[in-house]
Amino acid sequence: MPNVDIQVRDKRFFEYKKGLKPFCRRIIEKAWNDQEPAEISLVLADDEFVHQLNREYRGKDCPTNVLSFETDDRPSEPNVPWLAGDIIVSFDTVLKEAKAQDKSFESHLAHLIVHGTLHLQGYDHLTEAEAQEMEALEIKLMQEMGYQNPYAGVVE
Repeated sequence: MPNVDIQVRDKRFFEYKKGLKPFCRRIIEKAWNDQEPAEISLVLADDEFVHQLNREYRGKDCPTNVLSFETDDRPSEPNVPWLAGDIIVSFDTVLKEAKAQDKSFESHLAHLIVHGTLHLQGYDHLTEAEAQEMEALEIKLMQEMGYQNPYAGVVE
């Protein structure tokens, strides 16, 4: 089970999700899926903060919904805690996308946290095969937590 450090840089998250921090921990723990012990940092921020990180680290001059920064610190021996990485979520983009996709803020936030957590485990969506594998796992995890398929009705 991961140890999750949560930093709320944008207090509007509290207005949209009661029990915010326990909710986030529960989502990450479920998505971590009994992997080895790890440290995960979750930062709940705004578009301006995420835009800055996206520009600096990914060369994309725009905000995005979630960023994940995985580390390569995985220990060679089992059951040794390690720093898995950081997940950063933008309130503004989550809210905008949830409204545009006719989803609840909670459901969309849960999906993005699952998505970010899977990236920390090495999942990606650079190829069609990788995307299909990752999306199938996201759908499974979301449904196990009582949410609908996050990709149903989403047009990219």
